[in-house]
Amino acid sequence: MDLQLHSFDGKKAGSITVSDALLDRDYNEALVHQVVTAFLAGSRAGTHAQKTRSEVSGGGRKPFSQKGSGRARAGTIRSPLWRTGGVTFAAKNRDYSQKVNRKMYRSAISSILSELRRQESLIVVDKFDLDSPKTKDLLSKTQSLGVTNALIISESAAGNLALASRNLYDIAATDVANVNPVALLRFEKVVMSEDSIRKLEESYA
Repeated sequence: MDLQLHSFDGKKAGSITVSDALLDRDYNEALVHQVVTAFLAGSRAGTHAQKTRSEVSGGGRKPFSQKGSGRARAGTIRSPLWRTGGVTFAAKNRDYSQKVNRKMYRSAISSILSELRRQESLIVVDKFDLDSPKTKDLLSKTQSLGVTNALIISESAAGNLALASRNLYDIAATDVANVNPVALLRFEKVVMSEDSIRKLEESYA
């Protein structure tokens, strides 16, 4: 499959041939939904914790006599009915991650990229060149490509590109190793360098 290649200044720079296995898959909505759900679930910390009645301090003796006080009978101050008592159904640390096979994950990424190509939301540039880590320089480059809301995928997330994009909400930069389905779906456009699409081709095709 041939894709139009642009320079980072927005000019046409020829075309490149990319494997159909990466950019010509049918959009599998059910698979994409499953992978996105699993990715978001895996991002949850799961560190919430509360104490049950057996874990709170105190309660070694009956707080007052069974009869004669005029109050409701009570056997321990650790009861969930009491202030500072335990929680009936206490939340505990848990792992929210869901298992997704590597083949399924790669198929979902390819499916999303293929749909982006069909919607003309995928832009391939020859390379990323930023002389300085200035946000205004990056915005000038993206505006020349005609995008205001985009995910930029490069070979490396470090360097001037990462520094220039970290203060922007509508523009984000990531490397090939950290490409994920949520980021691909969040932005209106996806801008990739020729080298990064070759790496994806090796991994996902």
